[in-house]
Amino acid sequence: MTFSDVVEAIKILSADEKQEIQLFLKQYLREERREEISENFKSAQVEKQKGLLKFYANINELRQLIEE
Repeated sequence: MTFSDVVEAIKILSADEKQEIQLFLKQYLREERREEISENFKSAQVEKQKGLLKFYANINELRQLIEE
């Protein structure tokens, strides 16, 4: 099934069914984002353990680093 097939199938659904799909999509997107955040956190923990993360208290130093 292609994306356009899905779109066409959604078009023929009732308004209630479309709203339910919308709720499902929002939930799936939230779950995916949570998983992404979790993976980023785990990666940052590994980097911290390896001493690869640097923390800056001075905002100007941080800005300079970002601009480089």
